[in-house]
Amino acid sequence: IKRIVYSTYQAVSGAGMEGISDLENGLKGLSPKKFPYPIAGNCLPHIDVFLENGYTKEVIKMIKETKKILHNNNLKITATTVRVPVLNSHSESINIELEKPFELDDVIELFKNTKGLTVYDNIKEIKYPTALMVSGKDDVFVGRIRRDFSVNNGLNLWVVADNIRKGAALNAVQIAELLIRSDK
Repeated sequence: IKRIVYSTYQAVSGAGMEGISDLENGLKGLSPKKFPYPIAGNCLPHIDVFLENGYTKEVIKMIKETKKILHNNNLKITATTVRVPVLNSHSESINIELEKPFELDDVIELFKNTKGLTVYDNIKEIKYPTALMVSGKDDVFVGRIRRDFSVNNGLNLWVVADNIRKGAALNAVQIAELLIRSDK
């Protein structure tokens, strides 16, 4: 893997009961207590505190964890975390630039044959994973699997998992590990 860019879209339950209350109260027109802005009908492009460099503590943690798990401190990674008005399940847009060429069908087959991953991807039938669909399920769901034509050897994925059962950063890292092990 040459580079990873991911954006997480994290449910209010990731912020605990206060996050859930802010969403529920926001739907009633009440002011937020947990978040700096109303979360109902809104997306907040930061999770945790801002650092001097403009990143958030959550993003830096995700980048460090990814590098540690993949045993590659030189891996180029950037991320954005967004709190969204969803009760449960985190979603991620993941862009991976691989060092070597790959066959998209091979990547899809690899995902299909991996325990704990469910491929739900059919653009003709408009099928891709959503937060509501995966809530309460143990698997990580992968869809919108496609090439990134802006770079050589680029891959785009949409990944959704129940955040109570599995954390957001872990999803991206496990998929990256899988690609490394398969030498794609």
